[in-house]
Amino acid sequence: MSNLPEPVRVVRLPDGTYTYADQLPAIQAPMGVPQVVHQHIHQAPPDRTLQRVALGSGVGAGTVAAGVYFGPLLVGALTAIAANLALLALLATVLAWGVVTVVRSIGGPDGKAAAKNLAKTRKSLRRR
Repeated sequence: MSNLPEPVRVVRLPDGTYTYADQLPAIQAPMGVPQVVHQHIHQAPPDRTLQRVALGSGVGAGTVAAGVYFGPLLVGALTAIAANLALLALLATVLAWGVVTVVRSIGGPDGKAAAKNLAKTRKSLRRR
């Protein structure tokens, strides 16, 4: 018994070139029959212009790779922070409105006077 692999057969193709038998192309349809082409359309690859400019200006490939990796993460983190701040601002506005409404309704004349003083203070601050 030999440990050598089986010899691979060499075949001559109709166009005169040689190839290995295990690498023969798939059987082609006859020339008169139109072939059906299945084309898969994919999303376009991302634009690499900025990375090419950065590499051309002497920035290392590691820096460019970090920018490609951490750039979208940074955008996502900043978006999440902005959404949280917007939610907190809405919550503060609703709570302030609720406190003012309760003070006006329960406080009697003192509560109404306090609300008027607060309104006057706001108007005077706006004018400055």
